[in-house]
Amino acid sequence: MFDQYYGFTGRPFQLTPDPTFYFESITHRKALSYLGYGMSQGEGFIVITGEIGSGKSTMVAHLMKKVDPEQMTVGQVVTSNLDGSELVHLVAQSFGLDVAGKDKATALGAIETFLHEEARDGRRCLLVVDEAQNLSFEALEELRMMSNFQLGSHPLLQQLLLGQPEFKQTLAGHDRLEQLRQRVIAAHHLTPMEVQEIAPYIEHRLSLVNWRGTPSFDPKIFPKIHEASGGIPRRVNQIATRLLLMGAVEQRTHIDCAMLDQVVEEMARDNRSEAQSERSRPFANPAADMASAPAPAPAPTPAPAPAPAQEATPQPRREVAAGAPDRPAGEDMDDLRAAIATLSRAIEEGPRKGDGGLADRVSALEARLEEQEESTRYLLRLLIEWLDADGRQKENRAA
Repeated sequence: MFDQYYGFTGRPFQLTPDPTFYFESITHRKALSYLGYGMSQGEGFIVITGEIGSGKSTMVAHLMKKVDPEQMTVGQVVTSNLDGSELVHLVAQSFGLDVAGKDKATALGAIETFLHEEARDGRRCLLVVDEAQNLSFEALEELRMMSNFQLGSHPLLQQLLLGQPEFKQTLAGHDRLEQLRQRVIAAHHLTPMEVQEIAPYIEHRLSLVNWRGTPSFDPKIFPKIHEASGGIPRRVNQIATRLLLMGAVEQRTHIDCAMLDQVVEEMARDNRSEAQSERSRPFANPAADMASAPAPAPAPTPAPAPAPAQEATPQPRREVAAGAPDRPAGEDMDDLRAAIATLSRAIEEGPRKGDGGLADRVSALEARLEEQEESTRYLLRLLIEWLDADGRQKENRAA
């Protein structure tokens, strides 16, 4: 949606790694230097670690674009929690070898034969292993054993291991990995971007999709984006995407700090919802929450409560039990407004003994109403963006 509104030729802050958008920050420049040195040695292990979203995969994809396939053959695997045999088969398949249904020894033999053939043809072989923190000790040992393959005194396989910070800790502290540690010839840990790199990073990615200065950005927003993202590129992308989406929805030509504050608040609320195990219910249903909430304690005095106060909470509970999951969000918000109104009237008519929690109840309902309205607006934004993307795909297919 926002790419059309601002006249972009693509999406500048997509979350999937794309070497086209590679930005050489200070830490990525250092990592490439270590990679260059390590690859020039032609043997052993190169280890690059970094936080989730720090740009490891994008950097390697950028590097792979520069590799001459006549000089080097590259196999790439993304690991899950594999045992040694499973990893050996995955490595073989990454080099295009058919080892389905064969045992580990046969698969290792096929890999060694392939490496010998590549060496005789004048090509080096590099294995890139992503998400290395998922590897078991047994799997890491298989990788180390593969580094023993040689043609005479010439090593046949070099390996690049990419992982999250825990892999760096495992590699440094595991007593049984001493032999692998001794074969690491270059290592670098990607750190977050510096605060002064946020503006160049955002402008670099925008410039690749035909950004002509619209929308413009308040210069004060970049340090705040750094603070909110911790300098992690993927988090910067998430924030920038939401800012542009909000700008398009509200038809803004200037992105300011107030918009950033709203985006950061929305993202924090989303994270809190995930932390509360509500992944299966992306948008909260306040009416359903009211149904499961305990009712206020009844007044101990024999005099009957005023009619509005009696209707404050039972009515929403009856409607929810009757089928709230099938009702549109607008009706839920109407119920909330009605409940708030009746509670407010009860408070205005004067507190009674035992009614001390009514004010808190009103505040809670008002907060839930605001959350429901915010969630509905966000859903509509996503729906509009999806419809626009689907329309473009259909137009491309028709063309």
